[in-house]
Amino acid sequence: MTTVAPESDVRRHELAEFLRSRRERITPEQVGLVRGRRRRTPGLRREEVAQLSAVGVTWYTWLEQAREIQVSPQVLDALARALLLDASERTHLFSLAAALDPAPHTQCPSVTPALRAMLDQLDPLPACVQNSRYDILAYNTTYGRLLCDLDKVRPEDRNCMWLAFTDPDWQAAVVDMPDARRLMAAKFRAAMAEHLAEPAWKTLLARLESASAEFREVWARHEVVDQGGKVKYIRNAHVGLLHVEHTNLWLGPAAGPRLMTYVPLDAETRERLERLRDLSPAAV
Repeated sequence: MTTVAPESDVRRHELAEFLRSRRERITPEQVGLVRGRRRRTPGLRREEVAQLSAVGVTWYTWLEQAREIQVSPQVLDALARALLLDASERTHLFSLAAALDPAPHTQCPSVTPALRAMLDQLDPLPACVQNSRYDILAYNTTYGRLLCDLDKVRPEDRNCMWLAFTDPDWQAAVVDMPDARRLMAAKFRAAMAEHLAEPAWKTLLARLESASAEFREVWARHEVVDQGGKVKYIRNAHVGLLHVEHTNLWLGPAAGPRLMTYVPLDAETRERLERLRDLSPAAV
């Protein structure tokens, strides 16, 4: 006879594993702590997470041990901030805890005010911050107009994979779209190897498979490729053809968020990017 665990037990164990995985990916330096010479724990220690989120060490330990304890939305909010969760990870945390997020539009801690200022200073170079799931966490004016009008896209749909396979404006802007989608799917598969059990990744995959026959076709190839830069041509609807080099600057571990820029490769492209930045909102 097969026994099925209650849903609450499954949630507690998923929550415990999720917290542990997020804790282990963060370096002490990312949260202003000194590493020390005798550190053996990958990432942060439990007591460091407890300190950063102002909760008891024993209580946090029990949470990672999947003990049957109650956790308030305020504590979950503190843990989300201490663990530098992005928007999708924060939503996942509250879902696992079956709790209502008191601040559902909280900005990603990885995108600090200084980083947002850097994005603005990079204009007219298109720039954004993405995580390894291709979620667009922040972007400057020029990037917001580069491939489609991102300001008009629902926040939950601001994902490059989703837009590449479902958004007509995004698809029209990318020269050699079939090759670009094949490479994106291969990069997504390589990145997903470390996140196979995470619902946010599985949900995005299910959405893509349901919405796009093209995605199902390229996904079935099981191709994988590492992240890297690439020279691209983009056909912008407002200023014409752009010749750029796509580069990544990692903001933490390679599986975490990255600053992505498109650097113009000729004077004409730079001039066109300046015009794109300077367009009035009504013209976009």
